Amino acid sequence: MIPFFEIIIFILPAYFANAVPVLVGGGTKVDLGKKFFDGRRVFGDGKTIQGFVGGVCAGIIISAILSIYFPLEFFGNEKMQFFSGVTLAFGTMFGDLLGSFIKRRMNVGPGKPFLMDQLSFLIIAMIFAYPFSPIIFYSISSIVFLFVITYLSHVLSNYAANKLGLKNVPW
Repeated sequence: MIPFFEIIIFILPAYFANAVPVLVGGGTKVDLGKKFFDGRRVFGDGKTIQGFVGGVCAGIIISAILSIYFPLEFFGNEKMQFFSGVTLAFGTMFGDLLGSFIKRRMNVGPGKPFLMDQLSFLIIAMIFAYPFSPIIFYSISSIVFLFVITYLSHVLSNYAANKLGLKNVPW
């Protein structure tokens, strides 16, 4: 079984990629204001190119730092750990877009709570990272731990961001 501390180190690039767009977002919308064939916006105003790129860059930087200063044995080497973090960062941002896309299709308004907001980024990030870190998926307890800790940290960080005035809603 992989120690929970190592699982946290593994997922940190995704967490940073998911959090940074709130700080650096704004500007051009990812969907350029376009509507899908159902007449709704593809992603909505909350998804910007600046936020997407900022999230990916943050995840890559954290991945580089972790692979140098906190190398995890189960990766075999620092390069594999770094590439895992890079794929987690990209997967996080694509998962966030997917969650927003689904939310729009289900007619859930911008800023309304939706379970996909907390977990879509994690699911897609883990799918992207799998080729570089399959051992993390051998343990059901590791996966359950990631989902529970991700949900709880997402709820708490969104609440804090709302209280600090960084987000309009606490979810």
